[in-house]
This record gives sequence, structure tokens and C-alpha cells, in this order.
Amino acid sequence: MENGKIADWKRKDPWNAKTFLLLMLLEFGLVMILVKGHLQSLYNQWLGHSLYAGTLTGATIALILLAGVYFLALRPHNKTWLAVGVRSLRKKDWGIIILCVLFLLVAGAAVMAAVSFFGVSYENSKTDTLTGEISPSAILLALVSAAVISPVYEEIFYRGFLYRWLRTRLGAVAGILLSSLIFTAAHYPVTNAMPVNFLDGIVFAWAYEKTHSIWPGVIIHGVVNAVTVLLVVFM
Repeated sequence: MENGKIADWKRKDPWNAKTFLLLMLLEFGLVMILVKGHLQSLYNQWLGHSLYAGTLTGATIALILLAGVYFLALRPHNKTWLAVGVRSLRKKDWGIIILCVLFLLVAGAAVMAAVSFFGVSYENSKTDTLTGEISPSAILLALVSAAVISPVYEEIFYRGFLYRWLRTRLGAVAGILLSSLIFTAAHYPVTNAMPVNFLDGIVFAWAYEKTHSIWPGVIIHGVVNAVTVLLVVFM
């Protein structure tokens, strides 16, 4: 049985439509157009290595989106990171974590197999980057980027803020589906992975719904990404 404080987050939040629109503009304007569209190519020219450039791009996006959440959603309302689910993990959350990891590994493989059946390759710019230079340092860097950096900022932004904002206004089902669609759109231009991204978004939002903490989603997200990186590298 949920206590009053936990149940309360499902009914209201401190944010308005302006906060939502500003953070969406930050993601789909500054991040997608400026960072992914232009800055990443400059990083590539500067570093001369697509994996290093991709990792630096991910760190840049993390900094922008986390700063956006803090300065647009938290600080103006005198809220702490607790408002976006940065709260301690409970022992009972591990059951959800294990269930979700197993489900996504199986279901994700099934979705990619179905996509491949229709002639769409699972390979993309990210897999090409991973297989371009296989070395212990490259694998470690890819794991840090995919299994640590991305899960932390994405779960805070997409589940801690975005899902909560949608959930309080539209309910759990609509909130899960719409936040997952936005999460999927944010992964453009890696279009062949979008069906898996959408499935991931549903599971991550469901985990947040059940735990009101971003950490189960971070762990699920990180483990699935890590397994994906290792499969791409070694298969």
C-alpha cells in the first residue's frame, strides 16, 4: 500500500506547461539540432575518433539536460532532486529490476529479429563505431558511455521529469506511452533501433511508476545497454 507522500506524486507536480515546453525545446532544439547535428561532427574532427566524439557528445547532452532540469524545473520551485525520483533504492525494487532486465533482453532480441525479417539491418552508426576499433580501452569507454552516462541523465530527464509531468495530467497508461514516444523520437537518426527504444521506454517508465525512483530504471537501462555493447563487439 502506497503511503501518502508516494501516492501524491502521481496526482500533482510543481510544474506548468511552460516548464514542459522549455525542457522539450532544450531536448529537440539545443540537443538534437545543435549538439547532435553540429557539435558532434566538430568533436569528431577535433578528436579524430568517432567513439571518443560520441562519448563526449553524450557527456555534453547529459550536462545540458541535467542543468535544464535543475535550473528550469527544480530550482525555481525550491525542489531537490527528490522531485525527479533521485531517491534511495529499496530491497523490494530488485525484483522489478531483475524481471525488467530479463524481459527486455528477450523481448528486445525478438523485436530486432522481427525488424531484421523485414530487411532492416540492426547495424547503424553506433554499431559501426563500436566495431570500428575493438580494444579494451574502446570497450570500456563504450560501456561507460552506454551503461553509466546515458542511463543516469536519460532516466532523470525522461522518467523523473517527463513521465511524471505526463502522468499527473493524463494518467499512467497515456503517460507511459507518450513519454516512450518522445524518448524514441529523441534517438533519431538511429531509426532502425526505434522499435526497441520504444519498448525500453515503456519498461523504464513502468519501473518508475512502480518504484518512484530513477535508480531501478538506471540499473535496468545500464545492464541492457551493457549487454548490447558486448554483443555488438563480440558477435
